[in-house]
Amino acid sequence: MEKKRFGRTDLEVSLLTFGCGAVGGLMTAGSAADQDRAVAWARDNGINYFDTAPSYGNSASETNLGRALGRNRDGVIVSTKVGLTEEDHTDPARAIRTSLETSLARLKQDHVDVFQLHNTLGGPTGSGNMTADQVLNDVVPAFIKLRDEGKTRYLGFTAKGDTDALHKLIESGCFDGAQIFYNILAPSAGEAIPDGYPAQDYRQLLNVAERHGVGSIGVRVLAGGSLSGSERRHRLGLQTVAPIGSSRDYATDVKRALCFKPVVAAGHAASLPNLAIRYAISNPALSTTEIGIATFDELQQAADAVNKGPLSKDALAAIKDIQTGFAAELS
Repeated sequence: MEKKRFGRTDLEVSLLTFGCGAVGGLMTAGSAADQDRAVAWARDNGINYFDTAPSYGNSASETNLGRALGRNRDGVIVSTKVGLTEEDHTDPARAIRTSLETSLARLKQDHVDVFQLHNTLGGPTGSGNMTADQVLNDVVPAFIKLRDEGKTRYLGFTAKGDTDALHKLIESGCFDGAQIFYNILAPSAGEAIPDGYPAQDYRQLLNVAERHGVGSIGVRVLAGGSLSGSERRHRLGLQTVAPIGSSRDYATDVKRALCFKPVVAAGHAASLPNLAIRYAISNPALSTTEIGIATFDELQQAADAVNKGPLSKDALAAIKDIQTGFAAELS
């Protein structure tokens, strides 16, 4: 599988990242045999980046990934996260250290490649949300200390929340990577959107990250699963998924996803998920595309989509026309 340089780091990451979260569910609720098989197949087929977090499956994801990777970690890139609660804000450095050291024990390794903040930026206080200044003043020094101790190689964050705050963190020079919400329903991280577009405007955050040497991980590429075109969810995954950056609810995301079926029918992609994944990798500013999976078949299909490569100009033009129509819904 094709690999790309992750921003200004020396990491060469596969174009597909193996997402170990609860939205897909394999690494939180699947059988050990299925998890081990999927991780082994991923490694054998050039997928070298695995992303997890202590909040995924109440730490089950980290434990299961640590087991599935086995003793041979050659060529493997692992990232995990810390999410600070309101109570943690009294001593964030201690909470951050405890979280990472506990994660490392579960993962059975002495360091991770990327350690990421997993809090929403902006929004109501008292909910664990953080301001950009809180991150820069309280979180970054604690992250740097852990990096200096060799417990993480690089620093990252999940770009969820207020757009101005996200840009401030990208432009600060403090972070090496960012998980950025980008999909066919919510494309504003990668391109300008028309007035009235029914999704958050991230103001081309992917391009800003690229200019500042920040590696980008495209997340919610399948819009939480809605880009399957069905409201039905696999039993292993979360049964209720709130949209991030796109529509007001999951059902609306599914309805809009179905608008892209004519692009598939025209032969530009094998399926809606195939179209969505290839749309994401068509943006050259994106370092890697993270997909959460429920089954081995989904992993293989995601890899097939990435290996097929970017969409054609005709397909992207057809998609753009449909996206423009979404803005017209509210005009």
